[in-house]
Amino acid sequence: YKRQGGGTININDRVEIDGENSSSKGSLNFAYVRELEGNVASFILGNIIPSYEVEKQEDVELNEDESSEDIMFRNRIYLENANQTAIMLAYTASGKDIEVSDSHFYVIYVDEKEDGGLRVGDELVKVNGKDIEKVEDYTKEIQEFNVGDKVNVTVIRDDKEKDVTATVKEEDGTKLTGISVSTIYEYETDPKIELKFRDSEGGPSGGLMLTLAIYDKLTDGDLTHGSTIVGTGTISSDGSVGEIGGVKHKLNGAVKANADVFLVPKGDNYKEALKEKEKHNYDIEIKAIGTFDEAVEYLENLDS
Repeated sequence: YKRQGGGTININDRVEIDGENSSSKGSLNFAYVRELEGNVASFILGNIIPSYEVEKQEDVELNEDESSEDIMFRNRIYLENANQTAIMLAYTASGKDIEVSDSHFYVIYVDEKEDGGLRVGDELVKVNGKDIEKVEDYTKEIQEFNVGDKVNVTVIRDDKEKDVTATVKEEDGTKLTGISVSTIYEYETDPKIELKFRDSEGGPSGGLMLTLAIYDKLTDGDLTHGSTIVGTGTISSDGSVGEIGGVKHKLNGAVKANADVFLVPKGDNYKEALKEKEKHNYDIEIKAIGTFDEAVEYLENLDS
C-alpha cells in the first residue's frame, strides 16, 4: 500500500536567473503529493486521516521487473522534460534568447529485460554502428532488420561506452525493440538560468507553475500581485496544460499553505477540485486553466 498527502513548494527557491525581476510580492508554488510505503501503522493512519488515501501496491507499480532505481530515474527524466519545456516556453514568450546546444537520448522504460540488453538509464549513442542524432535515427535503422534479429547498440552506462544488443519485435506493422526513449536537450540561454531541484522532486505535474515562475522572473511586473498562487498541471511545447493525478491532495496542500488561488487543469481535474472545495467549504479561489497564455492573462488581471 501507499499513502498520499499534499504539500507546496515555493518555486522562487528553485529558480535562479541572472538579473532576474525581483518585484513579485507574492509567490508561485508547486502543489505536490507525498507517497509513503505501506506498513501496519500507515495503513491504520490511512483509514483515520482524511487527507491520506490507501492504494493497493499493484495499482501504483507498473512493471514488477523494474527496480526502484529504474522508477526514480524515469521520474527524474520526467522532471527534466517538464523543466526543459518550461524554460523554452517562458524564454520564447518573454522574447529572450534560447538555443538548443546538445541532445541526449535516454532509455526510460524496457518492456522485457534481455541478457546483455538495454537498461533503463542507458544513453543511446549508436545503432548498428551508426551515430544517433535524433530518436528517429534509431527507429528508422530498426526497420531494416527482421523480427528476431539482434541489433548492436552502443550506449553510455555508468559514464562508459558499452555495446549491448536489442531484439527486434513487431507491433501493429512497426518494428521496435521494446523500449521507450526520452530526449533531453541542453540549452544556451540569455540570461543564464539554473534550476535547483532535489532528487526526490520528480514528475511532470509542476510544468505549468514552473513556466509561470520563469516567465515572471524574465518579465517586468508581478504576476502574483501579492497573492499566494498554488497550482498543478503538465505543460506541453505548444503551451497546452494537461491533467494530473492526486488533485484533491494537492488542493488540500494549497489550503494548508493559506493559498489565495489554486490553478488546476480544465476538465476532470477542475471538477474534482470543485467537489473537494465544496465538501470542506474551503476559502480558496479555484481557476481552470487550459493553456499557458490563459494562465498569464488570468494572473495579469488578478488585481482587477
